[in-house]
Amino acid sequence: MSTYAQKILTRGELATQCRMRRERGERVVFTNGCFDILHRGHEEMLRAARALGDCLMVGLNGDESVRGLKGVGRPVNGQARRLRQLAELEYVTYVGLFDELSVEHLVAEVKPDVLVKGGDYALREVVGRDVVESYGGRVVIVPFLAGYSTTCLIGQ
Repeated sequence: MSTYAQKILTRGELATQCRMRRERGERVVFTNGCFDILHRGHEEMLRAARALGDCLMVGLNGDESVRGLKGVGRPVNGQARRLRQLAELEYVTYVGLFDELSVEHLVAEVKPDVLVKGGDYALREVVGRDVVESYGGRVVIVPFLAGYSTTCLIGQ
């Protein structure tokens, strides 16, 4: 099995890994998104997220979820390709798929120490914020890298 494939986990495996790492005293960081066309803005956000802890878990919206959020013609890249691209990044520890429109249930299952979103979000808009803060975790907004977005890249 290739190295990247070992980083692709089920929801249950993500939660188990998070629990085990926290028991070892590691700080687990979680972020999520569609990552439809992986670009420099995504990469910078993921690097910044990884720097906030010992491991970075990424929740990836499945194809149906992306269509529900972004509309017809999306995703541009299917979930298998998006999973692989994220798993191949050295600063991503694990990546897992979720099919709901909202990531809130996955955040509640994983229970990360730090929940991260890019600077195109306001703190009050971060889904899962209440869950993470309820057990003493924190939410971090990393700066947005202007000029990089999937929407701009595909001209929608």
